[in-house]
Amino acid sequence: MTRTANSFLKAALLSAALALTAVPSLGQSSVGSWTTFAPTTIYRGEIGAVAVNGKIYVAGGAIPGADAAPLFQVFDPAMKQWRDLPPLPEPTSHPGIAALNGKIYVAGGFTMNVHKNPLALFAEYDIAANTWRALPPLPQPLGSVSLAALDGKIHMIGGRKPDGTTVATHYVFDPKTSQWSMAAPLPVARDHLGLVVLDGAIHVIGGRLNATVDNVGLHDVYDPKTDSWRSLAPMPTPRSSGAATVYRGLILYHGGECKDAVRRITFDEFEAYDPKTDSWRTLAKAPTGLHAHGAATVGDTAYFIGGSAGCGSDHPSTSVYAFHLP
Repeated sequence: MTRTANSFLKAALLSAALALTAVPSLGQSSVGSWTTFAPTTIYRGEIGAVAVNGKIYVAGGAIPGADAAPLFQVFDPAMKQWRDLPPLPEPTSHPGIAALNGKIYVAGGFTMNVHKNPLALFAEYDIAANTWRALPPLPQPLGSVSLAALDGKIHMIGGRKPDGTTVATHYVFDPKTSQWSMAAPLPVARDHLGLVVLDGAIHVIGGRLNATVDNVGLHDVYDPKTDSWRSLAPMPTPRSSGAATVYRGLILYHGGECKDAVRRITFDEFEAYDPKTDSWRTLAKAPTGLHAHGAATVGDTAYFIGGSAGCGSDHPSTSVYAFHLP
């Protein structure tokens, strides 16, 4: 590790040590509250995160001294502890991640910054066996893809090709047959999406058309029964590379890149979508803006993990922020 990377790592670990005790945030809205939770063991941005059985699994990402890492860890919110697991088959950042039937699926990603050398990686982690196995590769190498588990299948949506262009492709993997097929594409090609499953449908929120500042607030929902998309109320603040999770029947979307490219500032907006009213509302702001972080919900708390508080890799964060509605 270089001297610069070593200094970077020390700074990240110092930040982690300072964040060990949960403290109330100074959110500007009374809607919800934040605490700073147990930190990550090392700075990680451009990660994939998914919750299974009360724990949060975090895959890949960029770490000090490496554009992409095979790091795979599990975080136990109840114990406030991190644990290393067997590494990914390949180093990757910006991977897609989803969980289905006791297995975790990781797809695609980049091996170099910025958004270079996308992978056709597709692998399955067996939680009970604590092992990885390679699956049929992606139909094409893609970075910054988004995954969703729905009706016993894995959906892979959007992403970025080796030439840097974004795609609208929508592939579906069937674990029973180990085969890929195609489904109705996204209405607009983009990547760095917010993607969640809610009430039997896939919601795709925000994203970018090309460059960091080419953000959109589009909100499209996919119905697997009709293999079709329709538009819902757009996110009020167009953003990409934020973190989304389902919480108490709402879709939460926090942060994003890049609010001000000159001043290198990330978005600190925190908004929630209510499917009952097809409308968005503003929630309490987190202690900092973030992008390239992960989000997952466990019990009555939504967790937002890692990422950067500035554009690109500026101001890396080791924090785990926990959000709660009364």
